[in-house]
Amino acid sequence: MKFLKKLLKWIVILFGLLIIVLYVTDTDYLIKAVRTIYLTGHSTAYLEDYKKFDNQAIENGTPHPWPNHKDYNTAKETEGLNKINKSNGTIAYLIIKNDSIWFENYYGGFNENSQSNSFSMAKSYVSGLMGKAIEDGYIKSLDQPVSDFIPEFGEGLAAKMTVGDLSSMASGTNWDEAYYSPLSITTRAYFDDDLEKVMLGLKVVDEPGKAFKYSSGDTQMLAMVIEKATGKKMYDYLTESFWKPLGCENPTLWQVDSEGHDLVKAYCCIASNAKDFARFGKLYKDHGKWNGKQVLDSAFVAKSITPRFQESPVYGYGWWLKNIDDKNFFMMRGHLGQYVIVEPTDNIIIVRLGHSKGKNNIDGDYTTDIYTYIREAYKMLNQ
Repeated sequence: MKFLKKLLKWIVILFGLLIIVLYVTDTDYLIKAVRTIYLTGHSTAYLEDYKKFDNQAIENGTPHPWPNHKDYNTAKETEGLNKINKSNGTIAYLIIKNDSIWFENYYGGFNENSQSNSFSMAKSYVSGLMGKAIEDGYIKSLDQPVSDFIPEFGEGLAAKMTVGDLSSMASGTNWDEAYYSPLSITTRAYFDDDLEKVMLGLKVVDEPGKAFKYSSGDTQMLAMVIEKATGKKMYDYLTESFWKPLGCENPTLWQVDSEGHDLVKAYCCIASNAKDFARFGKLYKDHGKWNGKQVLDSAFVAKSITPRFQESPVYGYGWWLKNIDDKNFFMMRGHLGQYVIVEPTDNIIIVRLGHSKGKNNIDGDYTTDIYTYIREAYKMLNQ
């Protein structure tokens, strides 16, 4: 008994020392990481982790439900689609043809209104809000210096960094896009309760505007620029600019770093559903128009879904780009395989939400699961 008491005493002491070390070394965000992710049995962020964080509500206006196609759900999942849906934990699979729901199914206890984390699909919304801020006159152009809004980036190479560089992932900062390292800045940003402090610690180490390098930090900094330019919180600007005008059927949530600092995790973390996510893909497919109204400037939309750098044809401004089987797709992409995939010529939108990308086999900048979701959708359409 004495031994157990002594052991317990030392465990408490060591635990206390560990907590002190985490605070002294400014890594106390790891406490939140352990509590919200690792102790729940996960090794990374997961679809319903938004319930563990602070969120701000985004209200919907008058809902405009998607119409059902005349051939609604007459096709069934192919064998290949069934296989990947099961192995990768798909929760929603949706095919929209000619702006009507042609096929939809939900899995694993989720339904058409279930909320799940967008992860990096949120980046497309943030880029769209940048375009809206330019259109509204809050930002002069893609070429306006970031330092006009964040003076801390006004010296050296940082002074060359523009708003457009942030949207096109060309900031030149030392951001480390490492999801599974507990000490990476990506992990810190996900759990730290003061995101602005994290962002202001970045350094510009390469000349901005010269090359694509995927960086969640670029989108986070872009959100800070938009808030300073507009004087509006990102979740309010999203509500008035897109969520209500596009007739979303459900209110949604956007994670913030903490109630006290109230800065959205702009690079991720909008909790919504397949049908409402799909609306943003339709907006860009239709050149910024929604029900005949120009919601977003068509020239900006066209620029967004065109590669900025010839050497990196996979990315425009906030959107991923890919040619597959002689078809040209642009898409929103998120961690664990969240996708809104658009083929404008065929007037097709494919949405997949789920728990995993599978084995993460890589083909250039893409995991190969994307090919399966696209090809199996076209097999169904051609049945």
